[in-house]
Amino acid sequence: MGLDVGSKTIGVAVSDELRIAAHPVCTLARKGTAADADRVVAMVAEREVVDLVVGLPLELSGREGLRVRRVRVLVDALRQRLDAAVAVHEWDERFSTVAVERVLIDADLSRSRRKQVVDQQAAAYILQGWLDAQQSS
Repeated sequence: MGLDVGSKTIGVAVSDELRIAAHPVCTLARKGTAADADRVVAMVAEREVVDLVVGLPLELSGREGLRVRRVRVLVDALRQRLDAAVAVHEWDERFSTVAVERVLIDADLSRSRRKQVVDQQAAAYILQGWLDAQQSS
């Protein structure tokens, strides 16, 4: 499962059983760290997830800024709540939303439709990057 964590929403994506392709699932409205972690943990259990990939919004320079620290608060809460069998991975998500926005614009989606799907599409983009890296290693 992949997550694109923002200040207002969390995009969610999953892969197929063969771990080849990532697919967008939904966008969750943020309700606070504890509530957000509980919802993600429930989705992880429901889908029998073994790897959770969370995008880290690094600065363009690669340094960690305030946004990364905010995401790590949720990552820490997830690690505390998840079973030890579920690995939580952090993945560089620089440019994920920009790349997805370009694809959605090229697909001629309206601005309102793009707003509805961009976070879950970004989660799929993050998860796909991680899946591809696992295949090549």
